Amino acid sequence: MRVYTKTGDTGTTRLLFGGRVSKTDPRCEAYGTVDEAISALGLARPLCNDTWVKETILRVQHELFTVGSELATDAKQYKHFTDNFRAISSQHVEQLEKDIDQIDEEIELPPSFIVPGASAGSGTLDMARTILRRAERRIVDINDKGLVANPEVLRYVNRLSDLLFMLARYEDRAMPFELTTGRKS
Repeated sequence: MRVYTKTGDTGTTRLLFGGRVSKTDPRCEAYGTVDEAISALGLARPLCNDTWVKETILRVQHELFTVGSELATDAKQYKHFTDNFRAISSQHVEQLEKDIDQIDEEIELPPSFIVPGASAGSGTLDMARTILRRAERRIVDINDKGLVANPEVLRYVNRLSDLLFMLARYEDRAMPFELTTGRKS
């Protein structure tokens, strides 16, 4: 199998299970931005120190591949997707909430705004979070146009950005607030 197919040379791309769209199609923007978040998490993972954080990042990277695949599937072809793949579900969202709650019990959030970059790991997690927020805006747009078949995708991405915020704080949990907020107490 070749990496290049030449089928996109005219500015179109193929959706999963059929159909071609312009590479400027809002679905491409949505799943492309999800792909950016996956890559940013790929940078964050080796920069983080905590083993559980690294494992959680890897898990959500795999789940984001599913999100991207769902977004790359025409809503009319969604049955083909679910016949072949496991879709994002409420259980995925619930796991994110459990992870957030677990972190919330273990850390104290600084009393003011957090300036990203207290550590390389937390800084790249914050970068991934902001990319994911942009993906969320793109998903809202295509959802409003009836192009998202699974409402759990939007819930998942929204909750995941919350988890990424908390993972960054967890990664820096041993640091004094002054280092995470950029302010002296």
